[in-house]
Amino acid sequence: MEFPIKPSKRLSDKKKRTYMRMIKSIICTLFIVIITLIILEAFGINVTSMLASVGVASVIIGFALQDALKDIIRGIEIISSNYYDIGDIIKFGDNLGEVQSITLRTTRIQDINTMNIVSIANRNIDKVEVDTGYIYIPVPLPYELKIEKADEIMKEITKNLQKTDLTLTADYQGLSKIDNSAMNYQVVVTCDPINRLQARRNCLHTIVKTLEDHRITIPYEQLDVHTK
Repeated sequence: MEFPIKPSKRLSDKKKRTYMRMIKSIICTLFIVIITLIILEAFGINVTSMLASVGVASVIIGFALQDALKDIIRGIEIISSNYYDIGDIIKFGDNLGEVQSITLRTTRIQDINTMNIVSIANRNIDKVEVDTGYIYIPVPLPYELKIEKADEIMKEITKNLQKTDLTLTADYQGLSKIDNSAMNYQVVVTCDPINRLQARRNCLHTIVKTLEDHRITIPYEQLDVHTK
């Protein structure tokens, strides 16, 4: 099975936007530091002496800034390791959204469900999942359906899924699970991650429509009651 590769031009554009946002963040941070030092000097504060005599205060500040330093280090790691870029879809906890910006300290995403902007501290990179756009869909078929016929139906479903709106590719993976009430066959569909929810709805509609065309009822658990 082959999965689609992102177009190189699209990757290049996303990478450029990511680097530009990161460089802008670094320049803004340096600008703020420099302006602050200039203002202190303008008010007669000897900045050189102040920096040279921080002593114990620097240790205290260092502990206070540990999380900030972690964020900065992880921010650099995100960019250098290509973990994700602006425009990618990532998941953090219950939030799934498109990366809007990556700064030295935070990554901001727009949740695709609520459209809210969510800010993620870069130190939480190990809790972030990158959405690759794969959708795995189990298709339950009745035990009464012979496996040869089931394969034929699944191949037809796969062919129909390839024509479904927002679907990039569709691939039939065979029998995946034997449940109490059904035989579960699996297809994997790829789509643009930003369209994941609607693409899945479209695929489910296509699957149900194909089964209806063949007069196949989707199995469900039943409870048999025996009386004396």
